[in-house]
Amino acid sequence: MFSYMMIGSNDLARSIAFYDPVMEVLGHPRIYLEETDGAMWGKPDPGPHIMLATPFDEKPATVGNGMMISFLAESRAMVDRFYEAALANGGSDEGPPGLRLYYGPSFYAAYVRDPDGNKLNAVCYEAEEEE
Repeated sequence: MFSYMMIGSNDLARSIAFYDPVMEVLGHPRIYLEETDGAMWGKPDPGPHIMLATPFDEKPATVGNGMMISFLAESRAMVDRFYEAALANGGSDEGPPGLRLYYGPSFYAAYVRDPDGNKLNAVCYEAEEEE
């Protein structure tokens, strides 16, 4: 569906410290780092991957109202770990892990903001595993 998404940051070091553990939980290793240029997680070109950089126009990075990046999680436990990693590494809560029944009977998601205020979520569409 997409090749890459670009996320703007005003503090690359802080944002890389946030995204490294969050993306690791989701199984997307960092594949590029240039501390003055940015970082990338996911698969090499043609992707898909997430890129992090300061804006090319040299103006401050800002968040998009109504814009959110959603990451597919393989399990509900992965959604939980995504949320925990985000909060432990400078992110803020936008909605704890749980079912969102208005999106479907097994839509399990958590919502966070990264250190620059970008809204992210992780979602698992699988029904809960029976023990």
